Order: sequence, then C-alpha cells, then structure tokens
Amino acid sequence: MPASVDRAPTRRARVRALAEWTLLGALVGIVTGNASALFLALLELATSTRVASPYLVYALPLAGLGMGALYARFGDSVRAGNNLIIDTIHDEGPELPLRMAPMVLVGTVLTHLFGGSAGREGTAVQMGASLADALAHRLHIEPSVRRDLIAAGVAGGFGSVFGTPVAGAIFGLEFVVLGRIEYRALVPALLASLVGDLTTRAWGIQHVHYPVPAPLDLSVLLLLKWALFAAAIALVCAVFIELTHFLKRQGERLLPSLSARMFVGGLIVVCLWQLFGSDDYLGLGVPTILRSFSDPDLPSLAFAAKLLFTAVTLAAGFIGGEVTPLFFIGAALGNLLAGLLGLPLELAAGVGLAATFACASNTPLALSVMAVELLGGALFPHVVIVCVLAYVMSGHRSIYPAQRLLRDKAGRAFGSPIALRELSQPHPHRWSQTLRSWGSTRAAQGEGRVVPTTHTSASTETTPAGESGQADAALREDNDPSDDTAR
Repeated sequence: MPASVDRAPTRRARVRALAEWTLLGALVGIVTGNASALFLALLELATSTRVASPYLVYALPLAGLGMGALYARFGDSVRAGNNLIIDTIHDEGPELPLRMAPMVLVGTVLTHLFGGSAGREGTAVQMGASLADALAHRLHIEPSVRRDLIAAGVAGGFGSVFGTPVAGAIFGLEFVVLGRIEYRALVPALLASLVGDLTTRAWGIQHVHYPVPAPLDLSVLLLLKWALFAAAIALVCAVFIELTHFLKRQGERLLPSLSARMFVGGLIVVCLWQLFGSDDYLGLGVPTILRSFSDPDLPSLAFAAKLLFTAVTLAAGFIGGEVTPLFFIGAALGNLLAGLLGLPLELAAGVGLAATFACASNTPLALSVMAVELLGGALFPHVVIVCVLAYVMSGHRSIYPAQRLLRDKAGRAFGSPIALRELSQPHPHRWSQTLRSWGSTRAAQGEGRVVPTTHTSASTETTPAGESGQADAALREDNDPSDDTAR
C-alpha cells in the first residue's frame, strides 16, 4: 500500500508534465506553423517575381543599402541571429526581441526578391524561437521550461519550413551543444515540429519533392568511396565557413557601416551574376538542386559557384539562412563525385545534399533523419556514414559559432562549455582558465578523485562551480552581437 501511495504522485506528476508539454508544444507549433506558412508564401512570390523580372537583380545593392540602414537603426539587438538564440538557451539570457520575427521575415524576402543567394532556415528558426520566447514570458514560465520552449520554437520553425517534422525536433535539440541532446525538451520539440508542419500544410503550402534514390547494398569498396566522399564534403564545408567568416571580417574592417557593406556586397553579387551569365546561382537555386539528381552534364564547378555567391551574400549582411544553398552545394558536389567515384547519381546527390549541411552545422543526426524524410529510407545507411565522417573531419568549425563544446571531436573533455567562436578567436584569459580546468579535471580522474561540481544552466553534465561563473562571464565578454548578421 505505501509503495502504491508513493508511486501515485509520480504518475500524477508525469501526467501533468505531459499535459503541460502537449499544450505548450502544440501552441508553439500553431504559432510557428502559421509564421512559416506566411514566410513560404511570400518567399515563393518574391522568387517568382524575380524570375519573371530579372532586372530586379540590378537593384540588389540599393536594397542592401536600405536594409543595412534599417538594421542599423532598429535591428542591432537581433543581428546575431541564430547565435543569439544559442547564447540565450545556454546562458538563460534576456527575452529574445519580438521584433526579430518581422525583421528577419522582411529581410529574407527582400534578399530573395533582389537575387541574393541565401536560404530560409535561419528565418524560420529565428521566427520560431522569438515567438516561443515571447509566449514563455507572457505566460510567466520558469527559466528551465523557457529554455525548452525556445528549443521547441526552433524545432517548430525548422520542421514546418522544410516539411520534415522529425528532423526538425532533433535539430532543435542538437544544434545548441555539439555531441549532446537534452531529452527533457524532446516532447515539446517533437509536438511543436509536428503541429507546425501540419499547420503549414493546412494553408496549402507545398514543399519541394525530391527524387527517391534506389536501394544500394553496402560493401567494403562502397565504404571506401563514402570515406572519400565525406572528405570532399568536409573540405568544401571548411572552405565555405572560412571564406564566409573571412569576407565578413574583412568587410567589417574596411567598411564599418553595415549599409556600405551590404551595398558593396550587392554590387559584387551583381558582377558575379554577369560574369557567370546565369540565374542558377541566385536565390535558393532549387531547380539546379533537382537537376543535380538527373543531369550528369551539370557544370562541374556549379557547387563552387554557389558557394561563392552565398559566401558573398551572407558575409555582406544580407538576411536568410544557409540550408538550401548548402543543399545546392552538396547536391552539385555529389553530382560531380558520382562520376569520379562511380556512384549512382541520385544517391550521391542525395547524400551530398544532406551531408553538407550536417557538416557545416554539426548536426549529423538531424540531417540523417531529414534525408530519410525528404528522399526515402534507401538513403539512410549511406547518409549516416557520410554525415558522421564529414562531421568529424571538418574540425571545430560551424556556421553557428556560438555552438558549445563540452568535449572536442577527439573526445577530450573541457572543464566548462566552450563556444566554437572561442576556438577560432581565442581569448588569452579564457584559454588559460580552460586549460587549467581541463588539466586539473584530468589529473583528478587519473588519481581516482571526484572533482567538486555544480550543474550549469544548459547541461546535465557538471563543471566546477567557481569556474562556471567565470566561464559564463568570459563567454558574454567575448560575444559580439554583430557576429551573425545573416543567420
């Protein structure tokens, strides 16, 4: 009898928690689904208008000038984009500005209307997170639940904008900290993504339908080919990330004004458009993505051209995301590698499509599932192999430099979470503190001692209490709010 009495409150608590997450997750899904439907409808209108009137591309520099002035005046608090979301989830920062949703929506639509090479996931993620956070604050939700609700907003935005609800749920949990998923937020993230996708489809939004590759059995030779394939993906991702960051740093050094940078970046995109003599590398580039699955005569350097167009667009400060351009780069690279390695064209294009974004965003699980949702189950073993290998080979790079590391990709633990941006731009005090913490932790483990720890706000793992506060302060000190104008 006492045992059943003890179990009853636990069951009631579980039922109450499930009911709460069902309600909140569904509510976030409805909000994000409606936002994604509006965004996709406007994006389709902008793309069709530009295709029908290609002379609009000549106005990209002027559009950049106006957008830069708008963001400089009203958008300074939201310019960090997806990195701001990651920092807020990790550090329990202040409320995400609600203006993030309309500003990123308008900015992305204008970028595509005038021919900038950008994607759409950044827009959907930022709209979803900011709307979910606004909901959390207005409902006076406690901080720990608020973090999970923001993750649900990310999941709802990602899943609804691509029509991939399961991948959206995993992405919302995977993209914050490398190598760790917090299952506490799994239920609201999954519900938000499922409801968001259903809501978007209820508005009649049609997603892109990709070819379904035929099954292919694994073999030792095929595994060797996939290893080479993954190395090529990792190399191209590294080039994209480093080039984008380099152009951004140089632009900020030479042209401190955002409006000036976007004007010059727009001019460069127009010049590239004229130099290549093709509209294929403007906007999302979906027709060329689909062509990669069937045309063995696709230009060999199509992936490099799209990489250049996208790096210039995003580094200049134009608004959007990276997913669809990286889909283009990966599918076109897969098309090229199919001929070089003797792989089926549809399979190589599909694996390249998913693995390139997985590598660039450090989300191999989400993109492996996304590949199945978009391209069918026959792709699954192949895409998992390439996504994981490319993820490891790419090193500590990311299109989201605010992503945290608890362990490096070689498996070595840090004393406290480290943002990837700190690895590329080390802070002397931060690094000395990190090395001391890591060294003392390893020494204690070697002697069999237990290191005193306390929970951080973003992890179920533990770090030394005093160092945790210093680490968070260093993270905030190093965080440049203009680090991510394009995401």
